[in-house]
Amino acid sequence: MENLSKRKRDEMIAFLEFLKKQHSDDDSLMAINSIERELTAKKYGLIWEEHQEEVDKKMETHIPVFSEVPEYEVMEDEHNTTFNFLLEGDNLHSLNLLEKTNRGKVNIIYIDPPYNTGNKDFVYNDDYMQNVKSYIDNSGQLDYVGNQLEPNLESNGRFHTDWLNMIYPRIKISKDLLADDGIMFVSIDEHEISNLKKILTEIFGDSCYIGTLIIQTATDNNPGQIKIEHEYMLCICKNRNTLRNWENNKEETKYIQTEYERLKKIYCDDCEKIQDGLRIYIKKNSKLLKGITHYDNVDSKGVFHDGDIANTAFGGYEYDLIHPVTKKVCKMPEKGFRFPWDTMKRMLEEDNILFGKDETTLPKPKNRLEDVKDKLRSVIYEDGRSSTKRFELLMARDIFQNPKSDTILARLIEFICKDGDIVLDFFSGSGTTAEAVFNLALKDIKLKFILVQLQENLDESIKVATSKAKKAMTNAINFLDSIKKPHLITEIGKERIRRAGKQALEEYKRKRINLITNSEYKTFDIGFRVLKLDSSNMEDIYYSPAEYNQQTLFAKTESVKSDRTSEDLLFQVMLELGATLDSKIEQIEIKGKTIYNVATNYLVACFDNEIDDSVVTAIAKMQPQYAVFRDSSMADDSTVTNFEQIFKTYSPNTVTKVL
Repeated sequence: MENLSKRKRDEMIAFLEFLKKQHSDDDSLMAINSIERELTAKKYGLIWEEHQEEVDKKMETHIPVFSEVPEYEVMEDEHNTTFNFLLEGDNLHSLNLLEKTNRGKVNIIYIDPPYNTGNKDFVYNDDYMQNVKSYIDNSGQLDYVGNQLEPNLESNGRFHTDWLNMIYPRIKISKDLLADDGIMFVSIDEHEISNLKKILTEIFGDSCYIGTLIIQTATDNNPGQIKIEHEYMLCICKNRNTLRNWENNKEETKYIQTEYERLKKIYCDDCEKIQDGLRIYIKKNSKLLKGITHYDNVDSKGVFHDGDIANTAFGGYEYDLIHPVTKKVCKMPEKGFRFPWDTMKRMLEEDNILFGKDETTLPKPKNRLEDVKDKLRSVIYEDGRSSTKRFELLMARDIFQNPKSDTILARLIEFICKDGDIVLDFFSGSGTTAEAVFNLALKDIKLKFILVQLQENLDESIKVATSKAKKAMTNAINFLDSIKKPHLITEIGKERIRRAGKQALEEYKRKRINLITNSEYKTFDIGFRVLKLDSSNMEDIYYSPAEYNQQTLFAKTESVKSDRTSEDLLFQVMLELGATLDSKIEQIEIKGKTIYNVATNYLVACFDNEIDDSVVTAIAKMQPQYAVFRDSSMADDSTVTNFEQIFKTYSPNTVTKVL
């Protein structure tokens, strides 16, 4: 049973007592008593007093939409197509809208939510009872529908409850968005890790919890007892039965392979000289080659590491292994061989066993360089200063506190994703996830990203920030002034995405300058669309009787708000009809009218005025699954009259919709 406040529980129990008086038969009483026992039973696990956020309550009566902001988007090809999106606005609203189009289609979700540290840097609407008037009176930070964002102080009696109420509904929708083989990673520190894990396992199920990563990126030299030098990343899946083993080719092996090939050109088939030269190179570059410096042997097949042939415990395989030179039985390991005879036989045939000078030396397996795999270990170390330095070289100094590592994130995504997969980050901050996706494109892993970030106003946030955060916010405001952008956190993210995309594209061109034509660079998608969470595109046409007068009655001939563009209407309709945001959108012209073709005839729409029979006929002949117009589009009464008959004639299965 979901979490209930004491007041709600008492109300339900009181109602059950009322029902007992109304229904005295045995069957009814047994059923009522069963419900009462469930309500009053002691609960184990994570239980808190659950309340709706104001933004969630707004969704019940005010359905938002996405409006395109074309002046902020980046397009890299002549067709103005991109499959990447930055959504500006409250992420709970955004997730609810995404659920209409991307349910079961997201392959990986990564979030770095605000940590519940008890200071003023964690802001969100935590006053679920405050009304709109008091928001205005308080003159605090507002989101697009007037919701105040407030700090969650440790002195607050609902310190954990508030954070749980914020994160729970967002993770619940996340599960619905994930594909069957989808994965979710959540960064967190020690303040809420235990509660976060309980929420994840409650929503996804215990069997879907994959594990906890420890991310060590800092050095703590502050006075105290235990030095905290790490954070956590919790990992959970939609369906464990669909998962494969996570392993990739280890990136560092290419350096040894390249040096081996260089030495081979010099020394040809002299394996001894190649090996000597390779060992000198490995010794000089040991930091670069961390974890694979032992791959320093060379034979006619290439580079290998001489492993261990002995079993790790008593009871290994026993058989005679003949030395190829002395023809005598080789020494057997005390615990037996680790490989069965069939495997050993195949390794002998493939020259993957290294023998000693005679039978008295234990043979060793040749572990080939090309078989080295990168596996996801539970502890990941990266000097946090390196990710900060990369961010500052790309952007500016000290404008964002502790940006997440794009290299760690790219590595995690690479274990999971394949070409065409969708990556979602709904606490996107400075846009680290977008840069990670661009980095993977350099390896020819072409992914799509959807980022969501609240338009946090830095001028307001700085008023309640700690001194450390205030310094970073001041620098961020100065940076935004230098590029002539509003003082919003989303502007930092957008600028980073632009710069990271441009940097990645230049690197892509440099590495392939002699391999591909200029037109092929267009497959490297660094574009992104910006959609802003907005109020409905439709006018409020429903009035109470007291509000009606003759003027309002006849003024509502147009149901679409006057400031909305055709693109705004298109994205609204896409959401309503289940077309994903990354669907291909072709824009064509028929008889001077702009026609949008979404996902190759899944949806065809025209929102221009003065549409006549010829335009309607042309659209009907395309035989789309859905055809959408606005109610003021038709040129005259004749077109309105003929509209239905035209579709019956040319495309009877098309579902038509008029806004």
